[in-house]
Amino acid sequence: MIPETVNIISAVSAGEYKLRLSFDDGSQQTIDFYSFLSRAQHPAIRAYLDRDRFADFHLAYGELIWGDYDLCFPQVDLYTNTINSHVTTEPATSVA
Repeated sequence: MIPETVNIISAVSAGEYKLRLSFDDGSQQTIDFYSFLSRAQHPAIRAYLDRDRFADFHLAYGELIWGDYDLCFPQVDLYTNTINSHVTTEPATSVA
C-alpha cells in the first residue's frame, strides 16, 4: 500500500546511475535511472548521462532533485520504482 504522503530521508549512490533511496515509512528502493536518461528525447534530460552531473543530486523537502528542479521525479514513481514505465521512445505530436 502506498502511503498518502511519503518523503525521501536519504539517497546514496548504489552504482552507475543507481541510487538507494530510503523513505520516511522505513521502505527502501534501489532505482536505476540509466534507462530513463538514455531513452529521453530532450537534451536537458540526456545531459544527466554525464556521471558527474548525475551524481550532483540532493534532497530538498523530502524530494530528490538535481539542480534547481532541473530534473525531478514524482514521489510515487520513486516509491514504487516505476520511473521507466512513463518513458516513451516516440516524439510528442502536436494537436492543432
